[in-house]
Amino acid sequence: EVQLVESGGGLVQAGGSLRLSCKASGFTVDDYAIGWFRQAPGKEREGVSCMRSDGTTYYAASVKGRFAISSDNAKNTVYLQMNSLKPEDTAVYYCSAPCESPWGWGQGTQVTVSS
Repeated sequence: EVQLVESGGGLVQAGGSLRLSCKASGFTVDDYAIGWFRQAPGKEREGVSCMRSDGTTYYAASVKGRFAISSDNAKNTVYLQMNSLKPEDTAVYYCSAPCESPWGWGQGTQVTVSS
């Protein structure tokens, strides 16, 4: 059974940092393009970042230069390091795969950035 469990969210002041984790089971993260997505209140879910199996990474323009996606294959976990956080980054963050057509959604992890 494929399962993705997000963690690491929280409340942080603008300019702060958080690192989100996505623990995968039922598949190997480096076999798929795995991505981070977010959904803010009243808005549609949007793609934030994607890491392909060859290591290529992609970022939404709104987070480029501030967020970094990485993986630890030994732990079968994908991370999203978020720096210089802004209030507009407030959202529930999800991970899923493959990036282009995600299998589904877990419970996500809430990130709240105060001004």
